[in-house]
Amino acid sequence: MALNGGYTYRETLGPRARDLSVLAYLTRHYRHSGEAEWRARLEGGEVRLDGLGVHGGEVLRPGQTLEWRRPPWHEPDAPLAFEVLHRDAELLAVAKPSGLPTLPGGGFLDHTLLACVRRDFPEATPLHRLGRGTSGLVLFARTPPAASVLLRAWRAQAVEKRYRALSAGLAEGQAYDITAPIGPVPHPRLGRVYAASAAGKASRSVARVLERRAEEGSTLFEVDIHSGRPHQIRIHLASVGHPLVGDPLYVPGGGPRPELPGLPGDLGYWLHAERLSFIHPRSGERLELHAPPPPELRRADGT
Repeated sequence: MALNGGYTYRETLGPRARDLSVLAYLTRHYRHSGEAEWRARLEGGEVRLDGLGVHGGEVLRPGQTLEWRRPPWHEPDAPLAFEVLHRDAELLAVAKPSGLPTLPGGGFLDHTLLACVRRDFPEATPLHRLGRGTSGLVLFARTPPAASVLLRAWRAQAVEKRYRALSAGLAEGQAYDITAPIGPVPHPRLGRVYAASAAGKASRSVARVLERRAEEGSTLFEVDIHSGRPHQIRIHLASVGHPLVGDPLYVPGGGPRPELPGLPGDLGYWLHAERLSFIHPRSGERLELHAPPPPELRRADGT
């Protein structure tokens, strides 16, 4: 575990902060730490409000800027490597290994794909993210115009995205058009987590069977996603009774485990971003990118 350089988390407060004390707000909305931990950080001068030190009892109002100046900490180990799959003046596509977070969060700062990529390509801006346990294609823009064009394409669902996933159970059907809505539901450790929810946002995935593994009792799927909800494939396959093999969070039905559920960033499942297809922002031609799947997600014939 390596010591990083610390980081300042900064938030412009919204309506949810109104009339709460600094300590109450931090304890209520940043539940990775308890009241005693936040009180110690306040006493240590790590928390500031509009640039000034606070003690915790100050009453908040929307529009103020709250900062936590986190001292350097030891980050968990992660595989700090990536492979360049495509590079031109506007775009960079890389293959992320499982276990490496895409962006900072959850105790990771330097041990992220973003930090690794920017050591070689400081101008790179990620256009999407993969879960920590998900391997495969991540696309970066190298210029602001390219980022603008592709982010619009992403919002318009004009970027084709295909994944491979290894699910528990032998699928009875050959294809599944999954439209379970996805939204936040209660989680005992985080407060809320994304899962299948009738009150959630419309979502769609199309899963097709590539291979049934009778001896393991599992099914290899390819999945095209037509929306971009958090943990969409994990949730959708679980919602049709086939959670990913080893998934520490989601169970059949698409919700979190009722007892001792894992966290979204926990490892153990097999999911791979295999293909991206989109119109290149400069040439106007369709570009199709591929990241070969790991051995665990290949068919018996090696494909």
